[in-house]
Amino acid sequence: MIMEGKEAKKSVKVAIWVFTVVVYSLVMALHYIPKPDAAPEFTKMLPALNATINGTCFALLILSLLMVKSGKVVLHQRLNTLAMILSVFFLLSYVLYHVTNGDTTYQGNSRTVYYLLLFSHISLAGLSLPAILLAYYAGLRGDIIRHKKLVRYTYPVWLYVTLTGVLVYWMLSPYYV
Repeated sequence: MIMEGKEAKKSVKVAIWVFTVVVYSLVMALHYIPKPDAAPEFTKMLPALNATINGTCFALLILSLLMVKSGKVVLHQRLNTLAMILSVFFLLSYVLYHVTNGDTTYQGNSRTVYYLLLFSHISLAGLSLPAILLAYYAGLRGDIIRHKKLVRYTYPVWLYVTLTGVLVYWMLSPYYV
């Protein structure tokens, strides 16, 4: 549990919003950054790694909920921390892939399903980022009332984003070059 004054809380909240804006800007800029003529070979495996990270986060979030419901708060905190760490690795891997490789186009027959999943995944990932960070921070601070209020809406969205990340990869996987 982190104890702190109002100024420290305000600084962390500002940092969360600045981080969110930086992440949004970086992800948007990825579409405009020139790609190298040939991507490093190891980057070809990053989409599968990202799907694995998303699937692992999905499982960790389910386990985290089960642990807090059974009163195992410390394990709940550790599982959430692991999900946060993996999410940082996901972001780094995602950026590395998209800096070095172009976008992959879905060519299957289920275009409507694919684009609904993709659009909802991207939109909700972006919208939920600050709420996830604020909920995690409230939990670290021991502000359980605030944590529960945020998690009530943030948890199902984060769960959905991790699951749809795997589904989007699965639908795109035949088309990665």
